[in-house]
Amino acid sequence: MAQAQVPVTVLTGYLGAGKTTLLTRILSEQHGKKYAVIVNEFGELGVDNDLVVNADEEVFEMNNGCICCTVRGDLIRIIEGLMKRKDKFDGILVETTGLADPGPVAQTFFTDEDVKARTRLDAIVTVVDAKHFLGQLGQGKEAEEQVAFADVVLLNKTDLVSGDDLRKVEDKIRSINPYARIHKTEKSRIELSEILDKGAFDLARILEFEPDFLEHGHDHNHEEEVKSLSITADRPVDPDKFQKWMGALLQLRGADILRSKGILAIAGAPRRYVFQGVHMMMDSDWGTPWKDSDKRSSKLVFIGRHLDLENLKRGFEDCLA
Repeated sequence: MAQAQVPVTVLTGYLGAGKTTLLTRILSEQHGKKYAVIVNEFGELGVDNDLVVNADEEVFEMNNGCICCTVRGDLIRIIEGLMKRKDKFDGILVETTGLADPGPVAQTFFTDEDVKARTRLDAIVTVVDAKHFLGQLGQGKEAEEQVAFADVVLLNKTDLVSGDDLRKVEDKIRSINPYARIHKTEKSRIELSEILDKGAFDLARILEFEPDFLEHGHDHNHEEEVKSLSITADRPVDPDKFQKWMGALLQLRGADILRSKGILAIAGAPRRYVFQGVHMMMDSDWGTPWKDSDKRSSKLVFIGRHLDLENLKRGFEDCLA
């Protein structure tokens, strides 16, 4: 019998946003579940050992400094070790350091066949500091990229800013990533059911609950900033042409394309074709069947930098049957 895949939640966010507070909450709440926690530097974590042990969890360290650089080997090794154990985990939490791009962590769950068979990326949860976020955007690209990758955003420390300032921060988050679900929090307090085991990374599952999930389109940011673009087509897609174009595009421009996702109407196919990409990695599968009443159209979304809408449109149009 096939084993159920263990859900993995990636926690990210800028230094001081409240990731550690969130992790402490998850570990100390009485939810009756067992989580394995993979962190970068135990020293930075600030979760004392007693709490971790009492909570019936285990913490695994990746001691190689930055989670982005040599992460995959380490992460794959730890996850493979976890999967061999007799006592099973209900979930795995991966906490990245405050200056890490969550992309390479997410890509690990696309690249290694063994990891992919036994775990599934459930959500990338980004904690944002409402008071300091707009200032952090000017300090480098990390804060912006963490929001761009997010499936769920915890807009934290809302008690420290005025209503006006909070709206500005929320508008900025939506301009970077209109698809993430935003929860406003104080001291990272949130119902854990809102962030754990939600299937928020699983586009096919999201679309069952929210068919218009891909409808938010934005294309009004400056060239250097992260922005999101969406492209639609009513003619069916030729799958071979699409795979070739998308594969080449991600190889060439994958560093700038942080997330890509889409629902395609494939010529002659009864089901939707769903794909998700993180940087150069792409994963795709058949989704729910089209109903007779459905308008069979395709929709692609890209979130990244230096995106050329006209060029992407032309490339996609060449894939239509």
